[in-house]
Amino acid sequence: MLKVSIVVGNPKPASRTRRVAELLVQKLLEPDTYRCEVIDLADHTDEILVWPSEKMARLNESVAASDLVIVASPTYKATYTGLLKAFLDRYPANGLAGVTAIPVHTGADFSHAMGPSYTLAPLLTELGAAVPGRGFYLSLSVMDHLEEVVDAAVADYFRNLSGLARIAAATRDTGHRPSSAEEARDEASS
Repeated sequence: MLKVSIVVGNPKPASRTRRVAELLVQKLLEPDTYRCEVIDLADHTDEILVWPSEKMARLNESVAASDLVIVASPTYKATYTGLLKAFLDRYPANGLAGVTAIPVHTGADFSHAMGPSYTLAPLLTELGAAVPGRGFYLSLSVMDHLEEVVDAAVADYFRNLSGLARIAAATRDTGHRPSSAEEARDEASS
């Protein structure tokens, strides 16, 4: 079973941004192949800036133990929200190593369509996550066509992830010993 996390940086709980991220997971992955945890950061504003925080540390650990993370934010000032940045700032360098992450932005129009690729993807890469293609941007002006837009993004991610799987299968083992979490994920997927 894949472990999937959705991290939503919208200050408004149960937002359209969350809906977009959840639909992306549902359309990308086969049913019954994953379990999904949604971390709606709007529900954690009381502790997001508390250092240290056991509650936030547990959330960070859960995301870092995921196979796939969807990191979603509305577009604020041409980038992601401060709420999301505060959560991601809790990770050390390479804190998301071994995680595949898809950056997602929503916005009022297409003027910031490159935002997830130019602002959020580099941050996720700096944290060690693998980003399998350009970030996903949804203009809320096309919300009536959400399913079609997500289907097109899923086709792109499928091609990229399939190519990575072929390369991974041919990759030489140079002595890396999988962690128990990696072994458990491998057993569950076979």
